[in-house]
Amino acid sequence: MHAETLPLPSSPCADATAGAGAAPLSADNPGGPPRSQLALRRVAIDTWRENVAYLHRDCAVYRAEGFQALSKIEVRANGRRILATVNVVDDAALVGCDELGLSEDAFAQLGVDNGHTVSVAQAEPPESMGALFRKIASERLTREDFGAIVRDIAEHRYSKIELTAFVVACQNELDREEVFFLTDAMVASGRRIDWHEPLVVDKHCIGGIPGNRTTMLVVPIVAAHGMLCPKTSSRAITSPAGTADTMEVLANVELPLEQLADIVRDYRGCLAWGGTAHLSPADDVLISVERPLSIDSPGQMVASILSKKVAAGATHLVLDIPIGPTAKVRSMPEAQRLRRLFEYVARRMGLSLDVVITDGRQPVGNGVGPVLEARDVMRVLQNDPRGPDDLRQKALRLAGRLIECDPDVRGGDGYAIARDILDSGRALARMNAIIAAQGSKGFDHNHPALGALTLDVVAPASGVVAGIDNFQIARVARLAGAPKVPGAGVDLLRKLGDTVAAGEVLYRVHASYPADLEFARQACAQGIGYYLGSAEEMPKVFVEF
Repeated sequence: MHAETLPLPSSPCADATAGAGAAPLSADNPGGPPRSQLALRRVAIDTWRENVAYLHRDCAVYRAEGFQALSKIEVRANGRRILATVNVVDDAALVGCDELGLSEDAFAQLGVDNGHTVSVAQAEPPESMGALFRKIASERLTREDFGAIVRDIAEHRYSKIELTAFVVACQNELDREEVFFLTDAMVASGRRIDWHEPLVVDKHCIGGIPGNRTTMLVVPIVAAHGMLCPKTSSRAITSPAGTADTMEVLANVELPLEQLADIVRDYRGCLAWGGTAHLSPADDVLISVERPLSIDSPGQMVASILSKKVAAGATHLVLDIPIGPTAKVRSMPEAQRLRRLFEYVARRMGLSLDVVITDGRQPVGNGVGPVLEARDVMRVLQNDPRGPDDLRQKALRLAGRLIECDPDVRGGDGYAIARDILDSGRALARMNAIIAAQGSKGFDHNHPALGALTLDVVAPASGVVAGIDNFQIARVARLAGAPKVPGAGVDLLRKLGDTVAAGEVLYRVHASYPADLEFARQACAQGIGYYLGSAEEMPKVFVEF
């Protein structure tokens, strides 16, 4: 009896891998070891600030080089180089055996076309890995250590696992000088703008309060006063809307730096997304792991905010720290500690800082979500009686503090000047000019394009609104689709201190898709985010205004 020899299953890559292997030296690798070459393929996957490469399991390069899933590789083409984390693919339709796939971020960074030949090799460990291990062991790092770590982060040399290790190690282990070292290194990692003016102002809030869209009022007010206010803002990551998301309802926000600079010179201000300016790029990478983990330690918060402001060329900053039972900062002692840390680092960075502690017991304004917040902003600018007064008053006070940075303005006069600019229509005219310069979207605040599907959340009993949970209101708005769906969100109809009857509507949820509305409905069933009691039960906070 003769044994039968069965043929091995053929690999879908058998033909493609025949003859593949190490390539000779090339212009991308002068004088170095031989590198393996593959054809580039764009893989339309958003990996959120992480460079990811895809190799087929049967790719000869993958086997010959000894790569493993999650190992780091170096990719070169046309004199450019990126580092990426390897993921292994079994589907040749996604990435063939003679191809290297790159995620959206990585493909954009490499800057070559689909099909271009790229060379790949094992990546050397980041030079700063020793410093990272020392910080994990709770050692104090030097200025040079932080500089090396931040450079490697900005160059995408760290994997998400290594980034997470750094973020967690720094959560409660940075003294104030280390926070300064981190801030300074983050500024040095990217572009720094010089406006060639002695007074460049900015306003920022540490976040955590839904609907707090004061920046979109402060910028046109101070710009109409003649102060330079180039505002580059972030998009929302875990909140229902960021300043950039809300401004995008009104105008284009993704502007090349040259166009942004022209707008600032012509109109003394702008409201744009900061991602195109390459300001403190290491911060953008760190945020990609901080926010999903809900880590927002004081040291990292200070470094993140101040590095962006210094890199954007600000000389004077008004910083809003809201306090309240469901705000990021929940007590005055905690707010004062954070204030002192901000002031120390700002002074070392040469930035003039005015910290204002404000009321964070409830959302600011009526709308939570991009279109709803844009509606509130435009109503305030147009002096519409429907404009929320709390948003108006807070914006005027913050704008007044910035205006008092003007050496020609006497202390205490800023609020009156800001109010006159708003009441006279000059702030609206300046905002309209900025919107037109950035590219108007034709927004109509009388008939905003809100999500057509609605859910009315009603009071379960009669009483006084004694508490509003910022976190829960923001969660409901996000589940309804904000900010991805601009017209989604929460329209607040009652605020702290209001008397309500049982069955009266507290807020209205807007959504564009049935699934989103159902998610929001389920969240409201778990908790509506309103506490009804008596006026005496409302939380008391002692703030500056």
